[in-house]
Amino acid sequence: MTSLRARAWALFDRIVSSAPSCDVNPWRREDDGSLRFEPDYEALSSLLGVPALLGATSQSGVPALALDVWVSYELRRAGFDTDRVWPRPVAPRVLPQEVVSFVAALPGRQRKELEERISVRGAGGATSANILGKNYVKQVDVVMSSWATGPELMISTKRMDSSFGKNAANRVEESYGDAKNLRLRHPQAALGFFYGLGADALETEPETARWLIDLLGKLGREADAYDAVGLIIMDVDTAGTDNSDEADPAGPLEPGSEVLLPSAEEDALAAAEDDLPRLPRVTLERGAVPAELDPGRFLGQMCALVLDRTPINFHREARARRQSA
Repeated sequence: MTSLRARAWALFDRIVSSAPSCDVNPWRREDDGSLRFEPDYEALSSLLGVPALLGATSQSGVPALALDVWVSYELRRAGFDTDRVWPRPVAPRVLPQEVVSFVAALPGRQRKELEERISVRGAGGATSANILGKNYVKQVDVVMSSWATGPELMISTKRMDSSFGKNAANRVEESYGDAKNLRLRHPQAALGFFYGLGADALETEPETARWLIDLLGKLGREADAYDAVGLIIMDVDTAGTDNSDEADPAGPLEPGSEVLLPSAEEDALAAAEDDLPRLPRVTLERGAVPAELDPGRFLGQMCALVLDRTPINFHREARARRQSA
């Protein structure tokens, strides 16, 4: 039986690899010469539909993972190295680029043997990006790093689809502490926070939604916190979806933790082909997002900060794509 997590990963990977805009330069130059980052919202809508299709609850980790996959996908669209941006588009989802290059340079038989060792859960390749801050280790959802540079970009993602009044304050309080912890040890890294809010909040708890959106805006203005904050407001049509998550007892999902044996991977890929046409419709309420929290602005700022804080001979492809907008 193919697990919920395996089906989710297979769907995420299929959506990203087949997205019409996956190879399209996201940078656009305005008439006044300024640059604008144009995200692939179509891919985002599809990714957000996966947890709804599978009936995945927040406890499974799959709904939040949809945001991680999209943000890392956008960084790769911007030209950053595939193996430096985690989660990677292939398993293991977190693996240093230097290890990838070393394995690729080995003779065929040795390379295959080592790839098999790395692919086995727990035998190699981290299952999550755990970054040491000033006072404690923090699991960061989207990371750009290498052994040579250390973390160059760290983005934490949060998603809230219900219980807005109960959970909103806790999520924001946590984000302030996490930002301080990471910022003090990695002052040159681009530090971001990306939030997904269910559109129901605008109708059922409008005051809480206004308060939360205001707090997110302020969070991006603090000098010692995040460099930028992004927000999406999503309306997910769950009619006709199942609740298969209840049958998956594996617990919370960490990025990269679903490493499959070949037979299970084949089953998951086959199921993904059947599942893709059934993805529920997801509408993004872009008009309700303030300009300072716009996802395009957020991604543009993150990319610009990485390039501005590294030598010009670093990230050549990302620099070329921005220059050629």
